[in-house]
Amino acid sequence: MGSFSSRDWQVFLVYVLVPLVFVLRRPPPGSNRFGPPARSMGVGEAIASYFRNYVNSRGRATRSEFWYATLFTFLVSLALWCFETRRLAHTIWGLVTFLPTLSLTIRRMHDINRSGRLLLLSLFVPVGTIALLVWHCLPARDKAADETASSLDLDGGPRPASREMLDGLERLIKQKEDGHLSTEEFEVAKRKLLGA
Repeated sequence: MGSFSSRDWQVFLVYVLVPLVFVLRRPPPGSNRFGPPARSMGVGEAIASYFRNYVNSRGRATRSEFWYATLFTFLVSLALWCFETRRLAHTIWGLVTFLPTLSLTIRRMHDINRSGRLLLLSLFVPVGTIALLVWHCLPARDKAADETASSLDLDGGPRPASREMLDGLERLIKQKEDGHLSTEEFEVAKRKLLGA
């Protein structure tokens, strides 16, 4: 158990402290700068979107789109690795899926209002890769969602809204936009929901 040499400290600084500078930096406040929110997808839709947006890194990708497509590519890779002895198909599959995986991952970063350039943190094992894994699990980041996610408690302090309350607000907004509720009815229903 000797002491750290100067080389050990340099490695520590590069692989731990440098990525922490980027990991701890908050995304910019305000609305998401990468466009409107993406919609959730099922397995088939996510796989279709994965290949349809082969080299499209603009816009955003939801967690469902990202994780379903990731699961699909992993399972195909695993099957090819297990059953194909020459590894040629596995190599071809890796080359075919490299660009759409990169594009999808950049769009997933956009969904949490972070730059796709932060994917370079994956080179800084373990801090950067753990941070990227955590970010891929986070929900979308939007100013409107952030404002809706907090409401006033009875004693005036902020508290996070429940999922049921957010769903109720979305239903009320949809009913108002469809013309089923007048503005007054909407306000009464909204006050009742937030009071509950």
